[in-house]
Amino acid sequence: MPDSAIQRLLEFDEQVRRDRDQSPAFLHRRDRRFALDCRDKGLAPGPGQWLQHVRKLRPPMPSDDPLRRWCHLTAGFAFVGLITGVMAMLGLLFYDGGQRINLTVILAFVLLQCLLAAITTVQAFAGWQPWRWLLRKFSTTTPSAALQPLQPMLMARAAHTGGLMFGIAGLVTLLVLVVIQDLAFGWSTTLDTGSDSYYNLLAFLAAPWNNLWPAAVPDRELVEATRFFRSDSQGTTDPSLWGRWWPFVAMLWVTYVVLPRLVLLAVAAVHPGIRARRELTRHPGMIALQYRMETPALETGNRHNDAADLPDTNTRGELHQLPGGQVLIRWAGAGEPELPDTLSTGYQNILAAGGNASLEHDNGIIEQARNAFAGTPSSPAALVVTRSWEPPTGELADFLSQARKSWPANTLIALVPMAAEPDQPPPVHQLNQWLRFADRSGDSRLVVSAPDMASPQARIDRALQDEHK
Repeated sequence: MPDSAIQRLLEFDEQVRRDRDQSPAFLHRRDRRFALDCRDKGLAPGPGQWLQHVRKLRPPMPSDDPLRRWCHLTAGFAFVGLITGVMAMLGLLFYDGGQRINLTVILAFVLLQCLLAAITTVQAFAGWQPWRWLLRKFSTTTPSAALQPLQPMLMARAAHTGGLMFGIAGLVTLLVLVVIQDLAFGWSTTLDTGSDSYYNLLAFLAAPWNNLWPAAVPDRELVEATRFFRSDSQGTTDPSLWGRWWPFVAMLWVTYVVLPRLVLLAVAAVHPGIRARRELTRHPGMIALQYRMETPALETGNRHNDAADLPDTNTRGELHQLPGGQVLIRWAGAGEPELPDTLSTGYQNILAAGGNASLEHDNGIIEQARNAFAGTPSSPAALVVTRSWEPPTGELADFLSQARKSWPANTLIALVPMAAEPDQPPPVHQLNQWLRFADRSGDSRLVVSAPDMASPQARIDRALQDEHK
């Protein structure tokens, strides 16, 4: 697939951003171990093999495909091209029986299509983005930094797809009208142009199919006989000559409208993949990865080799029983598409915040929760459901800090990390990062809970004992 290189670039960029939360020593040991394993197997370590290796070390992370938006945009351009192609050809071949279809207008329109195709290709190679306003209108999220250099090429691919559909629809419309109507073609211009000059122009344009379809090449007699003026009515020209132009018009359309778009679309389909491979080799994370893979780990002379040791993730925090509350907030899409019954039962105020939501939206959620707490006689409580595999972010910390200022002072806030599989409990090391987050906040009313635990701390103790064994 042409987009496989783009997918690899986006996945690599996402993994590099996640690695920022890890220590340099851990990353060095991990990537150096990967390079040594590849050397033992006789393989050349590359980004594709490295991504496969990293996928085994982390759980699958659901995420939206950023190229899906471009597929929808390309399909929209193709549909618009089909409709406009039919309408444009109907307008060019409009014939009411009292006038001729002017070939000069068709030639000018074909030239315009060639110019548009050339401009689209030039903007892709030059990196221009004249369609930026269209992307902003139909996009709800900001594209990643890795995808931004590829946007001119992806837009050119969508535009060429629409142009190709425009040309095919116009050609089919032309052939249908030739069959069901008696079209009369001719040529006319107000310029002082003789038949010889016009014939030389047409012969030059017809040179590509001169040997392929001789009947589609107009001769000098046809050019001289089918010139018309505004004051002419039917004239003395043989009526059969007016219809002999359609093979030339069909080949003109195929050669200078359909074929250029087809060739340029093939180039536009390959160009983003080539650019993505180049961007991957120049990615700052790739340079750091190659350094870590090529540089040996530092040996201290100690007999103990800590290459396989994990960092100390123990925490003094403890899990709490799931409290009964009035408000449940799904943070950054956690719990989609449906929350487990153990969480959603009993809650009338189930809200969503974080992720792609704006700051104004999050402030509105805080206000809705405060209004829900207004009629609570006892100590209010709020559940914030998160994804256990995603580390706590500064955005979540700011949200909780703002909520603490707005909600009653005795409000209990319970963070509920959910695993990728809703029916499975989160791993211990993922729960520990949320316990450390709650402990560092210094808020005694901020706790971490798990919905599937009758005795939460006992389960962690048993899991830790199993790991030590």
